[in-house]
Amino acid sequence: MTHFLTKASLAALLALCTIPATASTAAAAGPQTSFIVEAQYHRPIRGCSPMHAVRKARDFGLRDARITRMSPRVVVVAGRERRGWDRITFANVHGCPLIRR
Repeated sequence: MTHFLTKASLAALLALCTIPATASTAAAAGPQTSFIVEAQYHRPIRGCSPMHAVRKARDFGLRDARITRMSPRVVVVAGRERRGWDRITFANVHGCPLIRR
């Protein structure tokens, strides 16, 4: 019975000692951790963003350009041209290179 009491009291003592240690660590972290987390997990867009594809299609002369299909490989933008409806296909990589018109 004495072994049980010593182990229980040791466990209670350890539990009480860790409570102030966790509170001081959390308080010390403060607002600096939010900046570190934002900087660490901010990823650049690796593919072709929809806004960039529409902007590029407008530069190619498409009016009323809209995304009609977006897959891991291609981004298809459709709109009106002087001769009627047309669509432009861009690769879904950085820079949105033109595949076909």
